[in-house]
Parts: sequence; C-alpha cells; structure tokens
Amino acid sequence: MTTRRAVLAGSAAVAAGALVGTSEAQARPRPEAKPKPTVVLVHGAFADASGWNDVAAKLIRDDYPVIAPANPLRGVDTDSAYLASILATLSGPIIVAAHSYGGIVVTNAATGNANVKALVYVAAFAPDKGESLLDLQTKFPGSRLNEAALDFRPYGEGLVDGYIKKEFFRDVFAGDVPKAATDLMHAGQRPADARTLGAPSGAPAWKTIPSYYLVAKHDQVLPAAAQRFMAQRAGSQIREVAASHVAMISQPIVAADLIKRAAR
Repeated sequence: MTTRRAVLAGSAAVAAGALVGTSEAQARPRPEAKPKPTVVLVHGAFADASGWNDVAAKLIRDDYPVIAPANPLRGVDTDSAYLASILATLSGPIIVAAHSYGGIVVTNAATGNANVKALVYVAAFAPDKGESLLDLQTKFPGSRLNEAALDFRPYGEGLVDGYIKKEFFRDVFAGDVPKAATDLMHAGQRPADARTLGAPSGAPAWKTIPSYYLVAKHDQVLPAAAQRFMAQRAGSQIREVAASHVAMISQPIVAADLIKRAAR
C-alpha cells in the first residue's frame, strides 16, 4: 500500500511538473521572425517595370515586400531625385535592384540613405563620380546600341527621345527572349531623353553600401567586360549568367536568387 501511494504521488508530481513546464513554455514569448527587407526594383531605358514581373513574383512568393516604381527616364538628376523620394518613404531595411540605365539612377538615389542595406546591379551601369553612361558603354568594345539602332523623336523645345528601332530591338536588347515577347516589348518601350547619355553621375552609393552584380555574358548593349570592370571596382559579389541584356527577364530565377542573397 505504501509503495502504491508513493508511485501515485510520484506520478502526480511528474504530471504536475509537466503541466507547469507546458504552461511556462506557452507563456514564454517566442522570438519574432526577422522582418524581410523591402525590395525596390528599378527598370532602365526602353523598358518599364513589367520587365521585373517574373523576379517580383518569385520574391513575393517568398514573402518579400516588393515595389517596382516607374522610372521617369527624363534625366539622371531628375530620375535619381524621384527615386530618392520614393526610398525616403520606406521604413526598415531596403534592397535596391537595378537594370541597365536604372543602375546610374540607383547609384545616385541610394547615397546617404541609411535604410538601404544592399544594391543589386543586373547588367546595370554602376558609375563613379563624374562618369556618364556613354563613358562606360564605350569603354570596352562590343556594344551594338549605337545611333544606327536608334530612332530619335523630338519633343518639347529642342529635346529628343531615343527609341530602339524594331529591326534591332530583339538582336541587340533581348536576343534570348521569344520574338512574340520582344515584339510586345518593342511596341511598349519607354524612351529615354537623349541627354541622359552624357550626364555625369554623382557620388556613388556603392562606395558605402554593399553591392552585388549579375553579369550578362551575352549582353549586346552594355558589354560584359564593362560590367565586370564596374563590379570589381565596386567590390561587388559577382555572379555571371549566359543571358542577353535583359537577364532579369530571360533568367529570373538567377536574378531573384541574387537579390535574396543580398537580403540575408
């Protein structure tokens, strides 16, 4: 009888201890998951934000907050100021990814913004202070985006917009994208003010913000050699992919993975 009472008492104590432990575990607050940074996707010239659609879909599926604002394409200073104003409205950590001309915009707009934790360049211009798009595009041979490939259309007082001609669009801009898609891209392309080619860049954000660079090895707009030069100068973590200039369209998984690496 004594043994039985001892066993029952011991069992009750164990059960009570288990309940106390469970209650304590339930009462103890669980550590909150670290919030993911907002990813800002910046398009370049001859394009709009839809070029980032597949990348954005993959990031959103993984619970990243994403915005892809319209780049005005009216000039380096104007576009950079506009993007800087958008970045200033975002709280918490930010990852800014840019394609092509969007790179010079991001390089200027992110300077001085403490919330920007990383820059991701996808076949994008990453100029130093005083450099222009034309300086970098022609620094190494290989670009086929020249005057012969462009239509120039005047607007306003003495201003000119540049468009890529249809017969050059796919081969030069997006050679690894299906023709049906590039026909639509050409039809809906957004022109760049021709003055942007020679406009000097300001103090570069990549000197103070970590950067990542996706080199498009088959790029006919911005030669891969120029991309490697800029990436190495910026101290970027570099990945290369067999892609045309629009690597985020033809290789969205690779582009999204690099952005997620920058967000860690």
